[in-house]
Amino acid sequence: MNRTPILQPACIFFLCLVLACTGWLIAGQAKGDESGKKVFVVPVSGTVDPGMAAFIKRVHRENSKHPDSIVILEIDTPGGRVDSALDIVDTMLKFPRGQTIAYVSPMALSAGAMIALSCSDLAMAPGSTIGDVAPIMQTGEGPRELGEKFQSPIRAKFRALAERNGYPAALVEAMVTKDKEVFEIKTDNGETLYLDSEQYEDMVQNEEIAIISKKTVVPKGELLTMHDSEAMSYGFSSMTAESLEAVLEKFGLSDYELRRIEPTWSETMTRFIDKIAPILVLIGLIGLYIEVKAPGFGLPGAVGVLCLSLVFFSQYLAGLADYTEFFILVTGIVLIGVEVFVLPGFGIAGFAGMVLIVIGIILAMQDFVLPDPSLPWQKDILLENGIRVLGSYVLAMIAGLVFIRYVMPRIPSSREGPYLASSLKGAKAETRETGMVRPGDTGVAITFLRPSGKAEINNEMFDVITENQFIDKDTPVKVIDIRGNRIIVDRREPE
Repeated sequence: MNRTPILQPACIFFLCLVLACTGWLIAGQAKGDESGKKVFVVPVSGTVDPGMAAFIKRVHRENSKHPDSIVILEIDTPGGRVDSALDIVDTMLKFPRGQTIAYVSPMALSAGAMIALSCSDLAMAPGSTIGDVAPIMQTGEGPRELGEKFQSPIRAKFRALAERNGYPAALVEAMVTKDKEVFEIKTDNGETLYLDSEQYEDMVQNEEIAIISKKTVVPKGELLTMHDSEAMSYGFSSMTAESLEAVLEKFGLSDYELRRIEPTWSETMTRFIDKIAPILVLIGLIGLYIEVKAPGFGLPGAVGVLCLSLVFFSQYLAGLADYTEFFILVTGIVLIGVEVFVLPGFGIAGFAGMVLIVIGIILAMQDFVLPDPSLPWQKDILLENGIRVLGSYVLAMIAGLVFIRYVMPRIPSSREGPYLASSLKGAKAETRETGMVRPGDTGVAITFLRPSGKAEINNEMFDVITENQFIDKDTPVKVIDIRGNRIIVDRREPE
C-alpha cells in the first residue's frame, strides 16, 4: 500500500512547527539580551595608588567580554599618586565612547577629578565636590604645591579630556593652576563662554563679537573646586542624582542587570601591603642584616626574606615589578646566603647582596627604571622610594646592632627536654681547632670581624667571633674564652 500522500502533509506541518518554535526562541533570546543590558558598578574609593590602577585594568579586561555593557565608576577619593591616576585615565580611555559614567559620591578631588573627567559622562550626588588638582609634595613643613614644570603636563592631559568630552578647557585648566583667572562671558548671540584672562583680551580686540556680561568664575590665586550644581551649570555634570538607580533612569536605562565588581582578595592585599611597605622593608632589612652579622641564627634571615618577598609580590600584582626586579632581588638574597654559609667574615658578597636588594626594592616600587624628563613627577617618585629604602637600611643597621648587642645574649639556647642531666655545667666539648688554643693566646685578625671572621692564632688560622663588636683587619686580638666550638676573641690592648 502506498502511504506517501498521507505522510507528506504531516512531515511538512511538523517541519514548519519546528522552524516556528526555533525562530520564536531565537527572537525571545535576542529580545532578552537587548533588554537586559549589563551595568557594571566599580568602586573607586580611598587613595589612588598602583593597586587601584591594577584593579581598573582588570575591570577593562572583564568588560571586553561584554562590549555593549555600561561601566559606572562610583568615585569617593581625595586623590593620590599622579602616575597611578594617569595609568587609570589611560585605561578608561580604552573603553568605547558613551559606555563609561563617573558617579561622584561624595568627592572626586585631585587625582580623583582626573579619573572622573576621563569617563564619557559625569553625574554627581547632592552635596558632592570635584576639582582641586594641583600637584603637591609632602615636606617636613607640610604639603607644598609643585611648580609649572609639574603642572604643564597635567594641564595638557586635562585639555585632551576636555576636548574629548566637551568640557570648558579654561575651567579644566583652572583646576590645576592657581594663576588661571577665568571669566564667564555672555555674548549677544546667546552664547556662554568660559575664557581665561588672555583669551578674554583677545576677544575684546575682536570688534565683531558683542559682550553682554562678564563674571569672574575663578579668581586668580584660587583653584577651581565645584559642588554638584556648579558642575552642572558649568557644563561638566549631566545631572545630580540621589542614587545609581536614579542615574541609570535619567540615562534612559530601565531594563538592566546591575553587577558590582569588587576588588579580589589579592588586589585588597596588594593595596594594604603597599601602605605598610616601608615597615616590611625595614623588618626585612633588619632580618638580613642580623643574619649577616650573626650567621647561623636562622630566624631573622627567614623573616627578612619573607617580608621582602611580600613587598615584591604585592608590587608585581600591581604591575610595577617585573622579572628584572625579581632577578635582582633573588641575586641579592643568594649573595647574602653566600656571605652567611660560604664566606663568613669576608664581606664583599654580603655588601653586594644588600646593594642589589636595595636596588631591586626601589625598582619594584615604580614602573620605570630612569625618570622620563617629560614626566617630572617620576624623579620625585624615584627620590622618595630611594629615601624610604635607604632610610630603612640605616634604621635596619641600628636596630640590628641593638638586637645583636642586647637581645641575642638573652635568648636561651636551651630547648624543652627531656635531658639526661638537669645541668651541663663543667661539661666540655672540644673540637680539633678549639683544642689548639687557650684563653690568653694572642694573634691577629686576618679578616674583618663583624662580629665573626678569621684570625691567625699560634701560627694557625681559626674561625673566631667577638662579643658583639667589630674589629678591623690586621688588628691584634686575644682569646678571652672558649665556648663549645666557638673561639671568643677581643681586641688586644698594647702592653
